[in-house]
Amino acid sequence: MALVLAEQRVSAGLAHVPRDRFVLSTKVGRLLRDDGSIYFDWSRDGIHRSIEASLKRLQMDTIDIVLAHDPDNHEAEALATGFPALLELREQGVVKAVGSGMNQWQMLDRFLDRFDLNCVLLAGRYTLLEQGAAGFLDRCRAAGVGVMLGGVFNSGILATGARPGAKYNYADASPEILARVQALETICARYAVPLRQAALQYVLRNPAVSTVVFGAVTAAEVQDNLATLQAALPEALWDELAV
Repeated sequence: MALVLAEQRVSAGLAHVPRDRFVLSTKVGRLLRDDGSIYFDWSRDGIHRSIEASLKRLQMDTIDIVLAHDPDNHEAEALATGFPALLELREQGVVKAVGSGMNQWQMLDRFLDRFDLNCVLLAGRYTLLEQGAAGFLDRCRAAGVGVMLGGVFNSGILATGARPGAKYNYADASPEILARVQALETICARYAVPLRQAALQYVLRNPAVSTVVFGAVTAAEVQDNLATLQAALPEALWDELAV
């Protein structure tokens, strides 16, 4: 239901904006029943119906980027029918770019073995706190695959800091994670740099990263995010963080 409302609102908001002034992304893998319940469908027909419904809600003829969303438990179906259907739509010009969005890089890596994807959306696996996906990002850069990063605050702790109840991967952070984040905060404090600012700018230092996805509820939050991205940070900070 959230995707339905989002597409309807995006359609209204972009109604008078020239089509070449924005890049529009949506996702596939789940469909909505008439009673409002959601089910997974990675079949060719399911993918086509999903795109047709999105185009209708968006009131557009094409979509710039379509991501296979969280196929963690549906890898076989995504490989057999989901991605081939998306690539077919790309060949037809209905979709301009095809990729996948997940919280893990290993399955994305396997998808790249099989398909000519344009981009990936990786959430939470490449941040100031953890860089386990660095090699995967290198592969994407070498292959010309665009990388969008989400979850750059690891679901909260890199924005809030190591306070009681801080969230890491959507759960209370462990003592080990709290200690690691506290160490990062201590280094940032020596340069009078908020941890959130360092976390956001860190991911963009990787040349493989083309886009960072982070939320904003109000116009003020959008402006704050822009200021955070544009703030000049000392190079010595990165040297001390050793990341």
